[in-house]
Amino acid sequence: MIRLATKIEAILYLTGRPLSANEIAQLAGCDRKEAEEAIIELMSDYAHRDSALEVIETPRGYSLQLRSVFENLLQVLVPAELGTGALRTLAAIALKSPILQTDLIELRGSSAYQQIQELIELGFVRKRRQVNGRSYWLEVTDKFHQYFEIDEANAAAITLIRRKVEEPSPAISTDAIDAVLDNQ
Repeated sequence: MIRLATKIEAILYLTGRPLSANEIAQLAGCDRKEAEEAIIELMSDYAHRDSALEVIETPRGYSLQLRSVFENLLQVLVPAELGTGALRTLAAIALKSPILQTDLIELRGSSAYQQIQELIELGFVRKRRQVNGRSYWLEVTDKFHQYFEIDEANAAAITLIRRKVEEPSPAISTDAIDAVLDNQ
């Protein structure tokens, strides 16, 4: 017979989100008191193991998660989830790299400030202060090239797209960026 703590471990693993004691009890088919005792047993088991995981209580409920000492691995190994706005901002930076942050904001709007910060934190973009000015130069990083698997052939395609975009005017049109993203 499977221990209740083991069943709750499976529930926490499979749901992948914090659950209240009531939700756990309902999913495990037991009453709340039994669930709480099994959760405490499970937390104790994890506390005494040499494991990368732990069971913790959060404001939203109980959760099986990676120990905080391994969060740096999460940043490196798990692909980043980028929203459409951040992807479009990243595409603009990649197409015009380097581009002045002020030009990018003019192109993408003020929401790009937050997207730029997100892209910097994820390691896809770096910024450096403009020598004679108050803005920053934005450019893609090696991580961008590795993550999106951009080799020399793909880099040549980006250069070609960059030239096509620059022919009508020096600014990037959002239609051009949308077209590139839609063809991915």
